Amino acid sequence: MDRGDKNRKPTVSFAGSHESSHNRLHSDSVDSTHSVHIRTNGINGGASSSQYPPLGYDSGIGSSLSSVNSSPDLHRSYSETDFEIPHPHKSHRIRSFGPHTSEAGGPQSKGYSSKIKSYSDDADGKGFPRISRPVELLRNAYDTVVIGSGYGGGVAVSRMARAGHSVCLLERGKEKWPGEYPSGFLDAMRELHVSGDFSPGNLSGLQVNEGEATGLYHLYVGKGQNAFVGNGLGGTSLLNANVFLEVDHQTMAMKCWPEELRERNILRKYYKRVAQVLQPQKYPEDWPELPKLTMLEKQARALGLHEKFYRVPQTTRFMGGPNSTGVEMYPSTLTGMDSTGVNDGSKSSTLVNYLSDAWNWGAEMFCECEVRYIKKHPKEEGYLVFFAWHGSKRGAFKNNIYEDLMWVHAKKCVFLGAGSIGTTEILLRSKSLGLSMSERVGTNMSGNGDILAFGYNTDDEVNAVGRAYPSPSKPIGPTITGIIDCRGGHDNPLDGFVIEEGAIPKALAPLFQTMIQMMPGKEYPEGWNPLEKIKHAMASAGSQFLGPYLPWGSTEKTQVYLIMSHDSNQAILTLKHDKPQLEFLGVGRSEHVNYLNNLLKQATIAVGGTFVQSPFYAALGQQEVTVHPIGGACMAQDGTGETGVTNHVGEIFTGYGDETHPGLIVTDGAVIPTALGVNPFATITALAERAVEHAITGLGLEEDHTKNGIINLFGEPQHSLEKRHLETLDFDTKRVATASALIEDTKLTKSSGFGFSEVMSGFIHVGEHMTGDKEQDFQTAAKAARGLCEASRFFLSVKAWDTHRLVHEADHSAMLTGTFVCASLPGSPFMVQRGDFHLFNVDTQAPGTRNLTYDFDMTSTDGRQLHFHGYKIVDSSVALGPWKFWSAASTLYVTISENHPNKAVVGRGMMHLSARDFLSELLTLRPSGQSFWSKIHSTSSFMSYFFKQSANLFFAPFTYLQYPAATYTGYINETPPGQTIKIVASDGVQTLLHMWEPTNPSIETKNLFFIPGASVDHQIFALPTIEVNAVNYFTRAGYRVYVTVHRICQLMVAVNNWTTFDARLDIRACLQWIRNDHGPHPIHTVAHCMGAVAFSSGLLDGTIPAAWIKGITCSQVFMNPIWAALNMAKVLVGPIPFDKLYQLLWNHRNLNEATHRQINRFFGGVNMTLLHLLMQMGHRGFVTTNAPLCDQLTTSSNIRRLKNIPIMLFSGGDNKVLTPESTDKSYTILRDTFGSDHYERYVIQGYGHLDCWMGREAYRDVYPLVREHVDRVTRGEEYRYREPDWNEWMKSV
Repeated sequence: MDRGDKNRKPTVSFAGSHESSHNRLHSDSVDSTHSVHIRTNGINGGASSSQYPPLGYDSGIGSSLSSVNSSPDLHRSYSETDFEIPHPHKSHRIRSFGPHTSEAGGPQSKGYSSKIKSYSDDADGKGFPRISRPVELLRNAYDTVVIGSGYGGGVAVSRMARAGHSVCLLERGKEKWPGEYPSGFLDAMRELHVSGDFSPGNLSGLQVNEGEATGLYHLYVGKGQNAFVGNGLGGTSLLNANVFLEVDHQTMAMKCWPEELRERNILRKYYKRVAQVLQPQKYPEDWPELPKLTMLEKQARALGLHEKFYRVPQTTRFMGGPNSTGVEMYPSTLTGMDSTGVNDGSKSSTLVNYLSDAWNWGAEMFCECEVRYIKKHPKEEGYLVFFAWHGSKRGAFKNNIYEDLMWVHAKKCVFLGAGSIGTTEILLRSKSLGLSMSERVGTNMSGNGDILAFGYNTDDEVNAVGRAYPSPSKPIGPTITGIIDCRGGHDNPLDGFVIEEGAIPKALAPLFQTMIQMMPGKEYPEGWNPLEKIKHAMASAGSQFLGPYLPWGSTEKTQVYLIMSHDSNQAILTLKHDKPQLEFLGVGRSEHVNYLNNLLKQATIAVGGTFVQSPFYAALGQQEVTVHPIGGACMAQDGTGETGVTNHVGEIFTGYGDETHPGLIVTDGAVIPTALGVNPFATITALAERAVEHAITGLGLEEDHTKNGIINLFGEPQHSLEKRHLETLDFDTKRVATASALIEDTKLTKSSGFGFSEVMSGFIHVGEHMTGDKEQDFQTAAKAARGLCEASRFFLSVKAWDTHRLVHEADHSAMLTGTFVCASLPGSPFMVQRGDFHLFNVDTQAPGTRNLTYDFDMTSTDGRQLHFHGYKIVDSSVALGPWKFWSAASTLYVTISENHPNKAVVGRGMMHLSARDFLSELLTLRPSGQSFWSKIHSTSSFMSYFFKQSANLFFAPFTYLQYPAATYTGYINETPPGQTIKIVASDGVQTLLHMWEPTNPSIETKNLFFIPGASVDHQIFALPTIEVNAVNYFTRAGYRVYVTVHRICQLMVAVNNWTTFDARLDIRACLQWIRNDHGPHPIHTVAHCMGAVAFSSGLLDGTIPAAWIKGITCSQVFMNPIWAALNMAKVLVGPIPFDKLYQLLWNHRNLNEATHRQINRFFGGVNMTLLHLLMQMGHRGFVTTNAPLCDQLTTSSNIRRLKNIPIMLFSGGDNKVLTPESTDKSYTILRDTFGSDHYERYVIQGYGHLDCWMGREAYRDVYPLVREHVDRVTRGEEYRYREPDWNEWMKSV
């Protein structure tokens, strides 16, 4: 760093630079053993050159660690910068980031911090690295699944990835990098999760479960024993004190261990392997003196144990440069904050070695995934690992987070590395749910003999309170740097123990003085004179009122003691209300604990301090707290399930014998059968290396030892699954790649997103040959499902990676992830991955309608693939109706089908969003973005779009009119007539007749005559905006179709005051032309609305001979027009315009958007003379002649002209123009007059007036009904017509 510019920000590179913010490594002054010469211009490019030893697990650093009293002989030269260096070729203290203060109040400015700038402020502004993946990218199956990411999990995921397996790691906590760990009290409290059975003293337990389940800190409270562990990518390695010590031989020789592990130095090979990765070393002799270390050495002398004092090997970095796996590391700034997370980039947690290596070798890691239990796969090899995903704020659904579990298939291996409590909890739950194993699970747990205590207000300054950026002249140091190792020389190895000094993290500093003063059982030194009492009282008051960093205050003069010893290994873990309960009664009251407390008391008195027990011991009834819980799934001493849960390599027994579950392996502290009397992580990691090596060999695999080189954590893995072309990748690989590309694109464009989670439940009936997709079909299915207890539910998280796309692109799409369960579908829960959600999409099939759709493929636990399609319909019918709006927005119509080309429907029903779940859903709304303002913008964009669309529908009567399209859009089915004939009626009026030839040569041709209503033309039967219109349908059925455009249709002649009674002349002229062209055969006629009225008028008065007619099909009316109630009221008022007379000419849900936008092109006008006649007929209820006489045409004599003509009448059930009573009245008259043989009548539910012909799905719902009648009349009762595959027909057309 340039001395002349103290405010200059360090220019460092995470990906490839050895140049830290503390120093530069000069190429002309380097150690010959570790030659380094690097130049870099940023992370991803620029001029760079490097010479360094190949990096990988065999880098050699740390391999010389041969005993607990030795450390690697590491030497690296540094250039002189801000410090006078005793020797240029020895390690040395480096100035920390930020301001350096020595005042009691601590730092005076927050302009700087000890956060490593290369992690947070890289050259491209990418923020912190992220080696975990969104759960949205999880695959269904992997070769290996690793649970937990501490030392055991880290070893497994790295080694198995290098061995060629596809590997998935599930971690309960979040991914946090140095610079993201909390340092203040409030920040730390937000990361604290407390759970368990709170049982102070002899009081009965109280179940507690407070804080965020994925918080960085997890405190298990129990009876007699409490435990503090870490959650996060890296597990407890993020928070431990880094002490790397081997277990002593006496402890390993105890009979509680498997015989295979009792041999001396059996683990030495694996300790060396671990040391090569973690690179432990002692606190350098030439670094600044640490008062707490000096005091521990002084206390060792006072106790007569000085020969047992030494500096511990630890995995804290004291030099810059890449570590053994190629990740850039930084020298310690000696903050003393290891137990809450070190932000200076010096801590060798698994995050920066094993896990980063695994990432580089293609392992896929997923955070906020709390594994609950394991089951054997019902059909295939391997196991199903069930987990609760806490992402997307899913915890707001407290009743669902642990019920609607996600899962992943481990084809070969499952490694449990969730920590002794986490792993034991998973195994207990798995056992209760059917996975056979030893009854010993949950027993023989230990707190590793941990004891926490304080030497309060000593004579000398200890400086053991952590600081985010300490002064270089007054460093705190790593949390632990020294040890009094009393493990050797005992007849009974259980008498061994170690004493280590510690540090109080900054987060607890504000409370520490008050806590100590309120603590009962303090043991003061004896024989104090008045001056000493005053001195100690002033020190206590100083810390109380002037803060914990007062140099002469009692807090700054407090030594922290950490003891690891041996306990009785009698702790047990059970499940109470499906939650872990830890119990170890009497652990804090043993004689051994009393002896150790007395020893600490003597050490404290020797330095003039007051001995204070830990808060758990002093205030909660002699309870202990451990940071090293072990056991619970212990190795068996005799190789069977009689004495343990696993064999000597951690594989789980199936019961009491020696048979094991193949590939189900524990790699964490849960396998350790006894307290170790020392910090356990080195032993845990060595045992994990041994277990994984055995698994790799057993699978016939070979680990790839290729060295990494420098790893660019902001780039792409060098050996991703796609790059390695593993055969084990499932069929979903392309979809994963597509989703991954989408996510990466949003990162590159720095887009902000938005997400939420949703729970809906209901009833879905499962059965074969289910037909119909109308609202009533869903209602019927749901009612049947309710009676059969076919309950269903989904728990889905919706994620829009780019809010701009969600709001502005046409499909308004987001990604769905979660689960679906259905009681009647085998294989629940179904995994939902990379599904599609569409928010307020325009329904092109139903104008004025917005849909919320859910489309996703889902996979059952037995491998079955199904497709889920659900939609909510919100249309103009909800206008000004709050309950209607809620009902529409909370009701999902569901169809489940096979995920095969035939798409056979297997289930149908309805699901609903309850008010309670809706309130929970609101709590899950969450923006994402790179800054606070981008999140605000994302939220406002999403909310604006949502409320705008909702308001447009709710306040539809007050919204702007939607004008018809100015251009011909949506014409997908042009159906021009094959021939057009000019027709001249008997009164000289000219009209048109269109003709289409049949398109099915395999069926005998028959003539079919269509008559449209008033103000329309032939296009209602040949509609170009729907996929299959009536002309398409009937020509395909073998009919030559004729459509008249008569004088009251959409023609210029319609302005000449013609009426329905006049139009009968045009109909006769058309029939006459057809007879002249094709012979005097009677023809079947299909008439709609006022065309049917004109047709009936001609038949009744004899203008149209009945002998010319083969049969009749009339839509909405025949000879008895009766207006619907609203139209009838208007008739009574007096003459009104036609567009005000007719109301709701269709059910909007049946029209598509193209028809809606082009509707003006299919309608003309009518004259007032016709309107007057229509009003008269509708009021009277029968057809008449023209005004002014308006003679009734439905006389008995006239009706008898219809004898022996087969007639079918139908009405739309939602017709708001002519009531269905119109057809019912005619039907009744005909039956009463002639009997029932020739007459049929139908009401088509869900359809209105014109949509019976212009509806998008009329070819499914209406046309077949008409055709069946026409076929019977024209081709005979025996004739059977086979409907074509219209989907194929539409493709061909």
